[in-house]
Amino acid sequence: MRSALTFPALLLLAACATGSPRAPQVATPPAFEAQGAVATPVQLDRWWTLYGDPQLTALIDEALDRGFTTREALARLDEARAVRRNALRDFDPRGNLQASATRQQTYNLGSGSGIAPGGGAGGGTGQPGTGQPGTGQGGFPAGGFIFPGQLDTYALSLPVQWELDLFGRRGAARRTADAELDASRFAYLGARSTLAADVADQLFQARGLAVQVADSRETLRIRQELRRVVGIRAQRGLAPNADVNRVETDLATAQAQLQLQEAQLFAARRSLLALLGRAGDRLDSVPVEARLAAPPLIPAGLPADLLVRRPDVLEARARLEGALGRLRTAELAQFPTLTLTPSAGLNIVRGVFEATTSFWSLGANLALPLLDRARLRQDVKMQDARTEQAVLAFERSVQTAFSEADQSIAALEADRRRAGVLEGGEARARASYDATLTQYRRGLTDLQGLLDAEAMWRAARSQTTAARIDALSRSVQLFKALGGGWSADAAIPSRISNRGTNR
Repeated sequence: MRSALTFPALLLLAACATGSPRAPQVATPPAFEAQGAVATPVQLDRWWTLYGDPQLTALIDEALDRGFTTREALARLDEARAVRRNALRDFDPRGNLQASATRQQTYNLGSGSGIAPGGGAGGGTGQPGTGQPGTGQGGFPAGGFIFPGQLDTYALSLPVQWELDLFGRRGAARRTADAELDASRFAYLGARSTLAADVADQLFQARGLAVQVADSRETLRIRQELRRVVGIRAQRGLAPNADVNRVETDLATAQAQLQLQEAQLFAARRSLLALLGRAGDRLDSVPVEARLAAPPLIPAGLPADLLVRRPDVLEARARLEGALGRLRTAELAQFPTLTLTPSAGLNIVRGVFEATTSFWSLGANLALPLLDRARLRQDVKMQDARTEQAVLAFERSVQTAFSEADQSIAALEADRRRAGVLEGGEARARASYDATLTQYRRGLTDLQGLLDAEAMWRAARSQTTAARIDALSRSVQLFKALGGGWSADAAIPSRISNRGTNR
Protein backbone atom coordinates (compact mmCIF):
# COMPACT_ATOMS: atom_id res chain seq x y z
CA MET A 1 0.00 0.00 0.00
CA ARG A 2 2.86 2.40 0.82
CA SER A 3 4.58 1.77 -2.56
CA ALA A 4 1.30 2.43 -4.35
CA LEU A 5 1.17 5.92 -2.82
CA THR A 6 4.80 6.75 -3.46
CA PHE A 7 4.65 6.84 -7.25
CA PRO A 8 1.74 9.34 -7.55
CA ALA A 9 3.36 11.49 -4.88
CA LEU A 10 6.58 11.68 -6.85
CA LEU A 11 4.67 12.67 -9.97
CA LEU A 12 2.90 15.43 -8.06
CA LEU A 13 6.18 16.78 -6.69
CA ALA A 14 7.72 16.74 -10.14
CA ALA A 15 4.79 18.58 -11.67
CA CYS A 16 5.00 21.38 -9.09
CA ALA A 17 8.44 22.68 -10.20
CA THR A 18 7.65 24.22 -13.59
CA GLY A 19 8.80 27.34 -15.36
CA SER A 20 6.52 30.31 -15.96
CA PRO A 21 7.37 31.94 -19.33
CA ARG A 22 5.45 35.09 -20.22
CA ALA A 23 3.94 35.95 -23.55
CA PRO A 24 5.97 38.45 -25.63
CA GLN A 25 4.61 41.96 -26.17
CA VAL A 26 4.75 42.60 -29.92
CA ALA A 27 2.23 45.37 -30.47
CA THR A 28 3.10 47.54 -33.48
CA PRO A 29 1.68 50.90 -34.64
CA PRO A 30 -1.09 50.79 -37.28
CA ALA A 31 1.12 52.54 -39.87
CA PHE A 32 4.59 53.94 -40.47
CA GLU A 33 4.62 57.57 -39.41
CA ALA A 34 7.09 58.56 -42.15
CA GLN A 35 5.30 56.77 -44.96
CA GLY A 36 2.88 59.55 -45.93
CA ALA A 37 0.79 59.19 -49.07
CA VAL A 38 3.54 58.35 -51.58
CA ALA A 39 3.66 54.63 -50.90
CA THR A 40 2.90 52.14 -53.64
CA PRO A 41 2.37 48.36 -53.33
CA VAL A 42 5.27 46.34 -54.74
CA GLN A 43 6.48 42.75 -54.77
CA LEU A 44 9.27 42.42 -52.21
CA ASP A 45 10.40 38.87 -53.01
CA ARG A 46 12.68 40.10 -55.82
CA TRP A 47 12.75 43.81 -55.11
CA TRP A 48 15.89 44.39 -57.22
CA THR A 49 13.87 43.86 -60.40
CA LEU A 50 12.00 47.10 -59.61
CA TYR A 51 15.08 49.10 -60.63
CA GLY A 52 14.75 47.90 -64.23
CA ASP A 53 18.48 47.18 -64.27
CA PRO A 54 19.46 43.92 -66.03
CA GLN A 55 23.03 44.06 -64.70
CA LEU A 56 21.83 44.45 -61.11
CA THR A 57 19.44 41.51 -61.48
CA ALA A 58 22.13 39.30 -63.03
CA LEU A 59 24.71 40.13 -60.36
CA ILE A 60 22.35 39.47 -57.45
CA ASP A 61 21.20 36.17 -58.96
CA GLU A 62 24.84 35.17 -59.41
CA ALA A 63 25.73 36.11 -55.84
CA LEU A 64 22.77 34.20 -54.41
CA ASP A 65 23.84 31.15 -56.38
CA ARG A 66 27.60 31.08 -55.75
CA GLY A 67 28.47 33.74 -53.18
CA PHE A 68 30.37 32.56 -50.11
CA THR A 69 27.85 34.11 -47.72
CA THR A 70 24.98 32.08 -49.13
CA ARG A 71 27.01 28.89 -49.34
CA GLU A 72 28.18 29.19 -45.74
CA ALA A 73 24.62 29.82 -44.56
CA LEU A 74 23.43 26.82 -46.58
CA ALA A 75 26.09 24.62 -44.96
CA ARG A 76 24.87 25.73 -41.52
CA LEU A 77 21.31 24.95 -42.58
CA ASP A 78 22.36 21.48 -43.73
CA GLU A 79 23.96 20.96 -40.32
CA ALA A 80 20.71 22.00 -38.63
CA ARG A 81 18.79 19.52 -40.79
CA ALA A 82 21.13 16.72 -39.73
CA VAL A 83 20.86 17.76 -36.07
CA ARG A 84 17.07 17.67 -36.28
CA ARG A 85 17.12 14.18 -37.79
CA ASN A 86 19.30 13.02 -34.92
CA ALA A 87 17.41 14.86 -32.17
CA LEU A 88 14.76 12.16 -31.68
CA ARG A 89 17.06 9.13 -31.95
CA ASP A 90 17.33 8.91 -28.16
CA PHE A 91 13.65 7.95 -28.07
CA ASP A 92 14.04 5.11 -30.57
CA PRO A 93 15.10 1.59 -29.57
CA ARG A 94 18.87 1.56 -29.18
CA GLY A 95 21.24 -1.35 -29.27
CA ASN A 96 24.33 -2.71 -30.95
CA LEU A 97 24.75 -6.18 -32.36
CA GLN A 98 27.56 -7.78 -30.36
CA ALA A 99 29.59 -10.75 -31.55
CA SER A 100 32.58 -12.49 -30.00
CA ALA A 101 34.77 -15.51 -30.68
CA THR A 102 37.28 -17.17 -28.32
CA ARG A 103 39.58 -20.17 -28.61
CA GLN A 104 40.80 -21.95 -25.47
CA GLN A 105 43.66 -24.48 -25.59
CA THR A 106 44.04 -26.80 -22.57
CA TYR A 107 47.12 -28.89 -21.70
CA ASN A 108 47.54 -31.61 -19.04
CA LEU A 109 50.84 -30.69 -17.31
CA GLY A 110 50.86 -33.49 -14.72
CA SER A 111 48.99 -36.37 -13.11
CA GLY A 112 47.49 -36.76 -9.74
CA SER A 113 44.40 -37.70 -7.98
CA GLY A 114 41.22 -36.19 -9.26
CA ILE A 115 37.54 -36.66 -9.15
CA ALA A 116 36.24 -38.83 -11.90
CA PRO A 117 32.75 -38.28 -13.14
CA GLY A 118 30.26 -40.50 -11.54
CA GLY A 119 32.70 -41.89 -8.98
CA GLY A 120 34.98 -41.12 -6.06
CA ALA A 121 38.66 -40.30 -6.00
CA GLY A 122 40.76 -41.88 -8.73
CA GLY A 123 42.71 -44.51 -6.85
CA GLY A 124 44.09 -46.84 -9.58
CA THR A 125 47.74 -47.56 -10.07
CA GLY A 126 49.97 -47.57 -13.13
CA GLN A 127 51.83 -50.45 -14.64
CA PRO A 128 55.42 -50.34 -13.43
CA GLY A 129 58.06 -50.49 -16.15
CA THR A 130 55.56 -50.13 -18.98
CA GLY A 131 55.43 -46.31 -19.25
CA GLN A 132 51.59 -46.45 -19.25
CA PRO A 133 49.70 -43.93 -17.09
CA GLY A 134 47.67 -45.28 -14.31
CA THR A 135 43.92 -45.35 -14.49
CA GLY A 136 41.42 -44.35 -11.94
CA GLN A 137 38.04 -45.77 -11.22
CA GLY A 138 35.75 -45.96 -14.22
CA GLY A 139 38.70 -46.01 -16.68
CA PHE A 140 39.40 -42.22 -16.58
CA PRO A 141 43.01 -40.95 -16.50
CA ALA A 142 44.57 -40.72 -13.10
CA GLY A 143 45.16 -36.96 -13.72
CA GLY A 144 41.49 -36.31 -12.92
CA PHE A 145 39.13 -33.97 -14.84
CA ILE A 146 41.71 -32.00 -16.95
CA PHE A 147 41.53 -33.01 -20.59
CA PRO A 148 44.05 -31.73 -23.12
CA GLY A 149 42.32 -30.22 -26.19
CA GLN A 150 40.80 -27.12 -27.88
CA LEU A 151 37.56 -25.30 -27.08
CA ASP A 152 36.02 -22.67 -29.49
CA THR A 153 33.21 -20.45 -28.30
CA TYR A 154 31.10 -18.13 -30.50
CA ALA A 155 28.54 -15.69 -29.14
CA LEU A 156 26.05 -13.35 -30.85
CA SER A 157 23.72 -11.05 -28.91
CA LEU A 158 21.54 -7.97 -29.39
CA PRO A 159 20.80 -6.07 -26.17
CA VAL A 160 18.19 -3.32 -26.70
CA GLN A 161 17.14 -0.28 -24.67
CA TRP A 162 13.90 1.56 -25.35
CA GLU A 163 12.66 4.40 -23.20
CA LEU A 164 8.87 4.57 -23.19
CA ASP A 165 7.55 8.09 -23.74
CA LEU A 166 5.10 8.31 -20.87
CA PHE A 167 5.07 12.07 -20.27
CA GLY A 168 5.72 13.70 -23.65
CA ARG A 169 9.50 13.98 -23.70
CA ARG A 170 9.54 13.09 -27.38
CA GLY A 171 7.09 15.89 -28.18
CA ALA A 172 9.20 18.42 -26.28
CA ALA A 173 12.33 17.27 -28.09
CA ARG A 174 10.56 17.48 -31.45
CA ARG A 175 9.35 20.99 -30.63
CA THR A 176 12.88 22.11 -29.83
CA ALA A 177 14.41 20.43 -32.89
CA ASP A 178 11.81 21.86 -35.26
CA ALA A 179 12.28 25.34 -33.80
CA GLU A 180 16.06 25.19 -34.15
CA LEU A 181 15.69 24.06 -37.76
CA ASP A 182 13.28 26.92 -38.44
CA ALA A 183 15.73 29.37 -36.86
CA SER A 184 18.53 28.10 -39.12
CA ARG A 185 16.25 28.31 -42.14
CA PHE A 186 15.37 31.93 -41.41
CA ALA A 187 19.04 32.68 -40.74
CA TYR A 188 19.79 31.30 -44.22
CA LEU A 189 17.04 33.42 -45.77
CA GLY A 190 18.30 36.44 -43.84
CA ALA A 191 21.81 35.84 -45.17
CA ARG A 192 20.45 35.76 -48.73
CA SER A 193 18.49 38.95 -48.13
CA THR A 194 21.55 40.68 -46.71
CA LEU A 195 23.76 39.48 -49.57
CA ALA A 196 21.31 40.78 -52.19
CA ALA A 197 21.26 44.16 -50.44
CA ASP A 198 25.07 44.22 -50.18
CA VAL A 199 25.50 43.48 -53.89
CA ALA A 200 23.03 46.20 -54.87
CA ASP A 201 24.56 48.73 -52.52
CA GLN A 202 28.10 47.90 -53.65
CA LEU A 203 27.13 48.21 -57.31
CA PHE A 204 25.50 51.59 -56.69
CA GLN A 205 28.51 52.76 -54.68
CA ALA A 206 30.83 51.68 -57.51
CA ARG A 207 28.69 53.48 -60.06
CA GLY A 208 28.67 56.56 -57.85
CA LEU A 209 32.45 56.47 -57.68
CA ALA A 210 32.56 56.06 -61.45
CA VAL A 211 30.42 59.20 -61.76
CA GLN A 212 32.71 61.02 -59.35
CA VAL A 213 35.75 59.90 -61.36
CA ALA A 214 34.08 61.24 -64.50
CA ASP A 215 33.32 64.51 -62.66
CA SER A 216 36.94 64.74 -61.49
CA ARG A 217 38.16 64.18 -65.02
CA GLU A 218 35.85 66.96 -66.18
CA THR A 219 37.21 69.19 -63.41
CA LEU A 220 40.73 68.32 -64.51
CA ARG A 221 39.83 69.19 -68.11
CA ILE A 222 38.34 72.52 -67.02
CA ARG A 223 41.40 73.43 -65.00
CA GLN A 224 43.67 72.48 -67.87
CA GLU A 225 41.62 74.82 -70.03
CA LEU A 226 41.87 77.51 -67.34
CA ARG A 227 45.63 77.07 -67.27
CA ARG A 228 45.77 77.52 -71.03
CA VAL A 229 43.59 80.64 -70.91
CA VAL A 230 45.48 82.15 -67.97
CA GLY A 231 48.78 81.33 -69.64
CA ILE A 232 47.76 83.17 -72.78
CA ARG A 233 46.61 86.19 -70.78
CA ALA A 234 49.86 86.20 -68.79
CA GLN A 235 51.92 86.09 -71.99
CA ARG A 236 50.01 89.09 -73.27
CA GLY A 237 50.49 90.97 -70.02
CA LEU A 238 46.80 90.83 -69.18
CA ALA A 239 47.25 88.66 -66.05
CA PRO A 240 49.99 88.31 -63.46
CA ASN A 241 52.19 85.24 -63.26
CA ALA A 242 50.72 84.60 -59.79
CA ASP A 243 47.48 83.62 -61.52
CA VAL A 244 49.36 80.98 -63.50
CA ASN A 245 50.88 79.53 -60.32
CA ARG A 246 47.49 79.46 -58.63
CA VAL A 247 45.87 77.60 -61.52
CA GLU A 248 48.81 75.16 -61.57
CA THR A 249 48.24 74.45 -57.87
CA ASP A 250 44.53 73.83 -58.42
CA LEU A 251 45.39 71.58 -61.36
CA ALA A 252 47.72 69.46 -59.17
CA THR A 253 44.99 69.20 -56.53
CA ALA A 254 42.50 67.99 -59.15
CA GLN A 255 44.98 65.37 -60.37
CA ALA A 256 45.52 64.09 -56.81
CA GLN A 257 41.75 63.93 -56.21
CA LEU A 258 41.29 61.96 -59.42
CA GLN A 259 43.94 59.41 -58.40
CA LEU A 260 42.30 58.95 -54.99
CA GLN A 261 38.87 58.36 -56.51
CA GLU A 262 40.25 55.94 -59.08
CA ALA A 263 41.80 53.92 -56.22
CA GLN A 264 38.45 53.96 -54.38
CA LEU A 265 36.67 52.78 -57.53
CA PHE A 266 39.20 49.97 -57.90
CA ALA A 267 38.53 48.83 -54.31
CA ALA A 268 34.76 49.04 -54.79
CA ARG A 269 34.86 46.91 -57.93
CA ARG A 270 37.11 44.35 -56.22
CA SER A 271 34.70 44.21 -53.26
CA LEU A 272 31.82 43.63 -55.67
CA LEU A 273 33.66 40.67 -57.21
CA ALA A 274 34.28 39.28 -53.72
CA LEU A 275 30.54 39.37 -53.00
CA LEU A 276 29.99 37.39 -56.19
CA GLY A 277 32.45 34.73 -55.04
CA ARG A 278 35.08 35.48 -57.69
CA ALA A 279 37.43 38.01 -56.18
CA GLY A 280 40.30 36.77 -58.35
CA ASP A 281 38.63 37.69 -61.66
CA ARG A 282 39.65 40.69 -63.71
CA LEU A 283 37.88 43.95 -62.97
CA ASP A 284 36.60 44.27 -66.51
CA SER A 285 34.61 41.04 -66.02
CA VAL A 286 32.02 43.24 -64.28
CA PRO A 287 31.77 46.57 -66.10
CA VAL A 288 30.70 49.55 -63.99
CA GLU A 289 29.01 52.38 -65.85
CA ALA A 290 29.14 55.99 -64.70
CA ARG A 291 25.39 56.39 -64.28
CA LEU A 292 22.95 56.71 -61.41
CA ALA A 293 19.26 56.00 -61.96
CA ALA A 294 16.45 57.21 -59.74
CA PRO A 295 15.33 54.72 -57.06
CA PRO A 296 11.86 53.14 -57.26
CA LEU A 297 8.93 54.64 -55.40
CA ILE A 298 8.63 53.95 -51.71
CA PRO A 299 6.91 50.57 -51.26
CA ALA A 300 3.76 50.37 -49.19
CA GLY A 301 3.62 48.24 -46.10
CA LEU A 302 2.27 47.95 -42.59
CA PRO A 303 4.35 47.53 -39.44
CA ALA A 304 2.52 44.29 -38.71
CA ASP A 305 3.86 42.87 -41.99
CA LEU A 306 7.34 42.91 -40.49
CA LEU A 307 6.35 40.04 -38.19
CA VAL A 308 6.03 37.73 -41.19
CA ARG A 309 8.47 39.40 -43.61
CA ARG A 310 11.64 40.09 -41.65
CA PRO A 311 13.88 36.98 -41.48
CA ASP A 312 15.55 38.20 -38.28
CA VAL A 313 12.15 38.58 -36.56
CA LEU A 314 11.11 35.11 -37.71
CA GLU A 315 14.42 33.69 -36.53
CA ALA A 316 13.99 35.30 -33.11
CA ARG A 317 10.49 33.84 -32.87
CA ALA A 318 11.85 30.38 -33.74
CA ARG A 319 14.59 30.79 -31.10
CA LEU A 320 11.85 31.57 -28.58
CA GLU A 321 9.95 28.44 -29.59
CA GLY A 322 13.12 26.40 -29.12
CA ALA A 323 13.64 27.91 -25.66
CA LEU A 324 10.09 26.91 -24.72
CA GLY A 325 10.80 23.37 -25.88
CA ARG A 326 13.98 23.19 -23.79
CA LEU A 327 12.08 24.53 -20.79
CA ARG A 328 9.50 21.77 -21.16
CA THR A 329 12.29 19.20 -21.49
CA ALA A 330 13.85 20.47 -18.25
CA GLU A 331 10.48 20.15 -16.51
CA LEU A 332 9.97 16.59 -17.76
CA ALA A 333 13.45 15.59 -16.55
CA GLN A 334 11.94 15.53 -13.03
CA PHE A 335 9.52 12.77 -13.99
CA PRO A 336 10.32 9.03 -13.78
CA THR A 337 11.64 7.15 -16.80
CA LEU A 338 10.67 3.62 -17.78
CA THR A 339 13.09 1.78 -20.06
CA LEU A 340 12.49 -1.64 -21.62
CA THR A 341 15.60 -3.83 -22.00
CA PRO A 342 14.85 -6.81 -24.26
CA SER A 343 17.74 -8.97 -25.43
CA ALA A 344 18.34 -12.01 -27.62
CA GLY A 345 21.41 -14.09 -28.42
CA LEU A 346 23.06 -17.27 -29.63
CA ASN A 347 26.02 -19.25 -28.16
CA ILE A 348 27.95 -21.98 -29.96
CA VAL A 349 30.61 -24.17 -28.29
CA ARG A 350 32.86 -26.50 -30.31
CA GLY A 351 35.63 -28.74 -28.97
CA VAL A 352 35.71 -31.38 -26.24
CA PHE A 353 32.20 -30.30 -25.41
CA GLU A 354 29.81 -29.19 -28.13
CA ALA A 355 26.65 -27.20 -27.56
CA THR A 356 24.43 -24.64 -29.32
CA THR A 357 22.12 -22.50 -27.22
CA SER A 358 19.89 -19.50 -27.85
CA PHE A 359 18.30 -17.14 -25.35
CA TRP A 360 16.06 -14.10 -25.03
CA SER A 361 15.08 -11.92 -22.14
CA LEU A 362 12.73 -9.02 -21.44
CA GLY A 363 13.38 -6.55 -18.64
CA ALA A 364 12.36 -3.08 -17.56
CA ASN A 365 14.14 -0.36 -15.59
CA LEU A 366 12.31 2.35 -13.68
CA ALA A 367 14.35 5.41 -12.66
CA LEU A 368 12.96 7.91 -10.15
CA PRO A 369 14.96 11.16 -9.71
CA LEU A 370 15.26 11.57 -5.96
CA LEU A 371 18.67 12.85 -4.93
CA ASP A 372 18.93 14.90 -8.14
CA ARG A 373 15.64 16.69 -7.57
CA ALA A 374 17.20 19.91 -6.26
CA ARG A 375 19.55 20.08 -9.25
CA LEU A 376 16.71 19.43 -11.67
CA ARG A 377 14.62 22.21 -10.13
CA GLN A 378 17.53 24.60 -10.60
CA ASP A 379 17.80 23.46 -14.22
CA VAL A 380 14.17 24.47 -14.69
CA LYS A 381 14.81 27.89 -13.18
CA MET A 382 17.89 28.34 -15.33
CA GLN A 383 16.00 27.43 -18.49
CA ASP A 384 13.13 29.67 -17.44
CA ALA A 385 15.59 32.59 -17.29
CA ARG A 386 16.91 31.68 -20.74
CA THR A 387 13.36 31.62 -22.04
CA GLU A 388 12.83 35.13 -20.71
CA GLN A 389 15.97 36.19 -22.58
CA ALA A 390 14.50 34.70 -25.77
CA VAL A 391 11.25 36.60 -25.15
CA LEU A 392 13.18 39.85 -24.76
CA ALA A 393 15.24 39.12 -27.87
CA PHE A 394 12.04 38.58 -29.87
CA GLU A 395 10.49 41.80 -28.56
CA ARG A 396 13.66 43.72 -29.35
CA SER A 397 13.80 42.30 -32.90
CA VAL A 398 10.24 43.52 -33.53
CA GLN A 399 10.96 47.01 -32.25
CA THR A 400 14.26 47.17 -34.14
CA ALA A 401 12.51 46.12 -37.35
CA PHE A 402 9.88 48.83 -36.99
CA SER A 403 12.45 51.48 -36.14
CA GLU A 404 14.71 50.60 -39.10
CA ALA A 405 11.82 50.54 -41.56
CA ASP A 406 10.36 53.86 -40.39
CA GLN A 407 13.78 55.54 -40.43
CA SER A 408 14.57 54.18 -43.90
CA ILE A 409 11.27 55.48 -45.28
CA ALA A 410 11.90 58.96 -43.89
CA ALA A 411 15.54 59.02 -45.02
CA LEU A 412 14.74 57.82 -48.55
CA GLU A 413 12.07 60.46 -49.04
CA ALA A 414 14.47 63.14 -47.74
CA ASP A 415 17.22 61.92 -50.10
CA ARG A 416 14.87 62.01 -53.08
CA ARG A 417 13.85 65.61 -52.31
CA ARG A 418 17.45 66.62 -51.62
CA ALA A 419 18.65 65.14 -54.91
CA GLY A 420 15.94 67.03 -56.80
CA VAL A 421 16.87 70.34 -55.22
CA LEU A 422 20.60 69.81 -55.82
CA GLU A 423 20.08 68.87 -59.46
CA GLY A 424 18.41 72.25 -60.02
CA GLY A 425 21.21 74.00 -58.15
CA GLU A 426 23.85 72.21 -60.22
CA ALA A 427 22.25 73.38 -63.46
CA ARG A 428 22.27 76.98 -62.23
CA ALA A 429 25.88 76.69 -61.02
CA ARG A 430 26.95 75.34 -64.42
CA ALA A 431 25.24 78.27 -66.17
CA SER A 432 26.94 80.71 -63.79
CA TYR A 433 30.38 79.18 -64.49
CA ASP A 434 29.89 79.33 -68.25
CA ALA A 435 28.89 82.99 -68.02
CA THR A 436 31.83 83.85 -65.74
CA LEU A 437 34.28 82.07 -68.06
CA THR A 438 33.04 84.15 -70.99
CA GLN A 439 33.44 87.33 -68.95
CA TYR A 440 36.97 86.34 -67.91
CA ARG A 441 38.00 85.75 -71.50
CA ARG A 442 36.73 89.24 -72.35
CA GLY A 443 38.52 90.77 -69.38
CA LEU A 444 35.28 91.67 -67.59
CA THR A 445 36.13 89.74 -64.40
CA ASP A 446 39.21 88.54 -62.59
CA LEU A 447 40.55 85.03 -61.96
CA GLN A 448 39.16 84.90 -58.42
CA GLY A 449 35.62 85.32 -59.67
CA LEU A 450 36.14 82.59 -62.26
CA LEU A 451 37.63 80.17 -59.70
CA ASP A 452 34.79 80.87 -57.29
CA ALA A 453 32.23 80.07 -59.98
CA GLU A 454 34.07 76.88 -60.87
CA ALA A 455 34.31 75.83 -57.24
CA MET A 456 30.58 76.48 -56.75
CA TRP A 457 29.72 74.35 -59.77
CA ARG A 458 32.08 71.59 -58.69
CA ALA A 459 30.62 71.52 -55.15
CA ALA A 460 27.05 71.44 -56.49
CA ARG A 461 27.96 68.60 -58.85
CA SER A 462 29.63 66.64 -56.04
CA GLN A 463 26.69 67.15 -53.67
CA THR A 464 24.21 66.09 -56.34
CA THR A 465 26.14 62.91 -57.03
CA ALA A 466 26.39 62.13 -53.30
CA ALA A 467 22.65 62.71 -52.84
CA ARG A 468 21.79 60.38 -55.72
CA ILE A 469 24.11 57.69 -54.31
CA ASP A 470 22.52 58.11 -50.88
CA ALA A 471 19.04 57.80 -52.36
CA LEU A 472 19.91 54.54 -54.12
CA SER A 473 21.62 53.11 -51.03
CA ARG A 474 18.72 54.17 -48.83
CA SER A 475 16.25 52.46 -51.15
CA VAL A 476 18.22 49.24 -50.80
CA GLN A 477 18.19 49.63 -47.01
CA LEU A 478 14.42 50.16 -47.10
CA PHE A 479 13.76 47.01 -49.11
CA LYS A 480 15.92 45.08 -46.66
CA ALA A 481 14.23 46.72 -43.66
CA LEU A 482 10.82 45.70 -44.99
CA GLY A 483 11.97 42.08 -45.20
CA GLY A 484 12.39 41.81 -48.96
CA GLY A 485 14.60 39.39 -50.82
CA TRP A 486 13.03 36.01 -50.05
CA SER A 487 9.87 34.05 -50.64
CA ALA A 488 8.19 31.63 -48.27
CA ASP A 489 7.25 29.40 -51.22
CA ALA A 490 10.76 29.16 -52.68
CA ALA A 491 12.47 25.79 -52.40
CA ILE A 492 15.64 25.79 -50.31
CA PRO A 493 18.44 23.66 -51.78
CA SER A 494 20.28 21.10 -49.73
CA ARG A 495 23.53 19.21 -50.20
CA ILE A 496 22.23 16.48 -47.89
CA SER A 497 19.95 13.75 -49.15
CA ASN A 498 16.43 13.84 -47.73
CA ARG A 499 16.11 10.09 -47.79
CA GLY A 500 14.75 8.53 -44.67
CA THR A 501 11.73 8.95 -42.47
CA ASN A 502 10.59 12.44 -41.64
CA ARG A 503 9.59 12.55 -38.03
